[in-house]
Amino acid sequence: MKKDIKELGVVNAVAKEVLADPVERPEHYNKGGIEAIDGIKASMSDTEFRGYLKGNAVKYLWRYTYKNKPVEDLRKCRWYVDRLIQELI
Repeated sequence: MKKDIKELGVVNAVAKEVLADPVERPEHYNKGGIEAIDGIKASMSDTEFRGYLKGNAVKYLWRYTYKNKPVEDLRKCRWYVDRLIQELI
């Protein structure tokens, strides 16, 4: 029984970490049941939204050497580039 509870705690901790991923699913960007990126897209034309994605990719690439978490910023850059690619397909 103790082992099951311990394993459940580990699984919950891992699940919480995955859900709170600062690149893929930042908690502060998902309030009110809608992802911020989806609301932003809805407020823009396709061309504007692609510009938004490109601008954010450049921002994270530009500043990664100036922050304490350079790999995280590069992953965010990649996320925006990947999303831009999805918009073009």
